[in-house]
Amino acid sequence: QAVCVGPPQSKESYLSIANIVSAAAITGAEAIHPGYGFLAENSSFAEVCAQVKIKFIGPSPAVIDAMGNKASARDRMRAAKVPIIPGTSAIRDEREAQEAAKEIGFPLIIKASAGGGGKGMRVVEKADELLSQLASARAEAEAAFGDGEVYIEKYLSEPRHIEVQILADEHGEVVHLGERDCSVQTARHQKMLEESPCAFLPEKTRKALGEAAVRGARAVGYQNAGTIEFLVAPGGEFYFMEMNTRIQVEHPVTEMVSGVDLVKEQLRVASGEPLSLRQKDIALTGHAIECRLTAEDPSRNFAPASGRITRFDWPGGMGVRVDSHVRAGYFVPPYYDSLLAKILVHAPTRDEAIARMQRALGETRLEGVATTLPFHQKILANEYFQRGELSTDFLARRMTDED
Repeated sequence: QAVCVGPPQSKESYLSIANIVSAAAITGAEAIHPGYGFLAENSSFAEVCAQVKIKFIGPSPAVIDAMGNKASARDRMRAAKVPIIPGTSAIRDEREAQEAAKEIGFPLIIKASAGGGGKGMRVVEKADELLSQLASARAEAEAAFGDGEVYIEKYLSEPRHIEVQILADEHGEVVHLGERDCSVQTARHQKMLEESPCAFLPEKTRKALGEAAVRGARAVGYQNAGTIEFLVAPGGEFYFMEMNTRIQVEHPVTEMVSGVDLVKEQLRVASGEPLSLRQKDIALTGHAIECRLTAEDPSRNFAPASGRITRFDWPGGMGVRVDSHVRAGYFVPPYYDSLLAKILVHAPTRDEAIARMQRALGETRLEGVATTLPFHQKILANEYFQRGELSTDFLARRMTDED
């Protein structure tokens, strides 16, 4: 059943708490699953749901607030003995920023406290760039989140972006379902490709990451599905980066290697039931890869594209999954995220998964708008990617025009 929640502009529809709650009320819905965008990490929305006796399928408003503010989250994780990157709490003024920079050293990164999706982030290579980048980060954070607060961290060179999926119920049970490697991302920190497991993570580090994620989730009284994200240095040291208090776009990667339906577990938790599994029950098998096909033009610095899709043929076969809302004739609007489809594969090994994804992308026909499909094919053919030599600057360093 579809309900109109307002005009195309998201601030008047999908970001309108009154409109979403009204849609739930008129349909008699008992609960709202917020997805992975818009109001998914909005504590005010979760609070309103509680007030009108509609279950919000996610953590409590207090936890959303605690982990949504990146500076606060760092403090919480430090107290839980989860390693954090050397850095500051919220920066109040330029003088404080300069003093912090002297102590931390360059390069450093400025981050929005209320940030996400790469907004309000600036890498500062040297001292004379600090104040201009500080002002720029604050302005972008204010525009994106209505909150210009920022903090500063040491910038790690060539780290991997590794995240750990956790599930927690209302009865004190917390489990993790392994990690995802999200290192392949654009300069704006938008993820393009994710895989699980990280094939080049030492087993000792993998175990420590899972334990740290569970410890962090327990420390904040977390419930439902969530993701704790880390940066892993080339030497294997890892540091807490942030927590996403929602299901993530790339959650099917974990579903494929674990066999666990994460959304089903979310519904169980929201219903007050215990998780259907314990840590000892979780066995990860094979390797999964997800490619995010977006309506963007890589040749124009991934500029968004809109228009009508004239053809969309999905790939198929064993170990292939496609999550999408589009079809031939669908008009891609300019108002929302540019994600068109997630193409996923699962295979016994990473090499086989890469080969299966190459075949799946070769079978995909998505025409009418510019997409990242050809660029994903280049990534999979890249020798550094095939060897697993990944870091968050992979595209900038390894995907040059000459490649």
